[in-house]
Amino acid sequence: MFQNLSERLESAFKNIKGQGRITDLNIANTVKDIRRALVDADVNYKIAKEFTDKVKEKAIGAKVLLAVNPGQQMVKIVQDELTELMGGQESVFDTTGNPAIILIAGLQGSGKTTFSGKLAHYLKTKKGKSPLLVAGDVYRPAAIDQLEVLGNQIGVEVYSERENKNPVSIAQNAIKEAKSKNKNVIIIDTAGRLAVDEVMMKEVADVKLAVQPQEILFVVDSMTGQDAVNTAAAFNERLDFTGVVLTKLDGDTRGGAALSIKYTVNKPIKFSSSGEKMETLDVFYPERMAQRILGMGDIVSLVEKAQEQFDAAEAAKLEKKIRKNQFDFEDFKVQIQQIQKMGNLKDLMGMIPGVGKQIKDVEVNDDAFKGIEAMINSMTMEERRNPDIITPSRKQRIAKGSGKDLAELNQFIKQFDQMKSMMKMMNKMPMGKMPGMGLMGKR
Repeated sequence: MFQNLSERLESAFKNIKGQGRITDLNIANTVKDIRRALVDADVNYKIAKEFTDKVKEKAIGAKVLLAVNPGQQMVKIVQDELTELMGGQESVFDTTGNPAIILIAGLQGSGKTTFSGKLAHYLKTKKGKSPLLVAGDVYRPAAIDQLEVLGNQIGVEVYSERENKNPVSIAQNAIKEAKSKNKNVIIIDTAGRLAVDEVMMKEVADVKLAVQPQEILFVVDSMTGQDAVNTAAAFNERLDFTGVVLTKLDGDTRGGAALSIKYTVNKPIKFSSSGEKMETLDVFYPERMAQRILGMGDIVSLVEKAQEQFDAAEAAKLEKKIRKNQFDFEDFKVQIQQIQKMGNLKDLMGMIPGVGKQIKDVEVNDDAFKGIEAMINSMTMEERRNPDIITPSRKQRIAKGSGKDLAELNQFIKQFDQMKSMMKMMNKMPMGKMPGMGLMGKR
């Protein structure tokens, strides 16, 4: 995420790192490189110049702290300004109303339908809501099909009228349906086009007027950069939307949309989304995103993601098994599945301070665990729970069943044994202080 921008900013800070003090000269050189980095990231030149003018003004007026070197001071100034540029603080997402109505708008291909499913999953699992998804795209039957598939996947009902070509009527009927079934949130997925046109704008505006939504979210493909910002401005002029959703953020190496959109339309970024998994939706925190852009990681978000996946009671059971040296392949498989639910592996690793830069050229395959899961699945339940009974003949069967060769299986079992040995060494640690256990046990 934003890899190119992060690298360019790091290079810009080299002008001032190692310097004994901040001077007009090293500030000027650093600011010039920051401006170039932002423009290369597809940030509008006017926004980039205004941003760097603020950085320069603060840097010149900054009091030199003895405990902080000039390079650190400049990074902090840039971090504060990046945070402000992206909105300053988390924006409130309004789900008041009975039912609350959320209208989803954007161009075709921006990820509206997938986001609608993710939002329904988020509201159901994290906010305790009872959502109803509404298929408001009357032009593409495939969009209705996709929404129904997602609804089945997350256990959320989808309202559709395949023969009705009037999106206003569909939305109004969906509200009646929601009230009759005690649904307290309605998410309306609207039609998109390949480009902004009057018919689409009028259609979405008519739906807005008819249902009076609490939230109108504009969904934008962050990888389209400045084009995304221009499209947002056009939509906002007609819809006066309440917030922005940035999709495909995991594939965005530049960051132009994230850095420009709040400035341009003066509407907050409310959510960011990456990948196809329903769990990969995040509330947008400007400060945390600024830290990630500057290579500081985002350990708070990483901890929150872990807490969402690890159940306190299950964590306590697992800790007891580890203490008794009874951790087995079945336990390991459960841990793998919980990690996978947290999202894109490389993105997760990038949240750890200092790690993102180290793995920028490393391919981290999200399917990396599939081979391990295949080997575990090829074991009998008895073998999973008692790894010591796995004899050479059993290994032959397991290897063949998982499509792996014997050497790969032996390597995996060896690594598992080494991990168990490390866990055994932890047994002397006080209860609750075992690495990871405190994290998993807190909610």
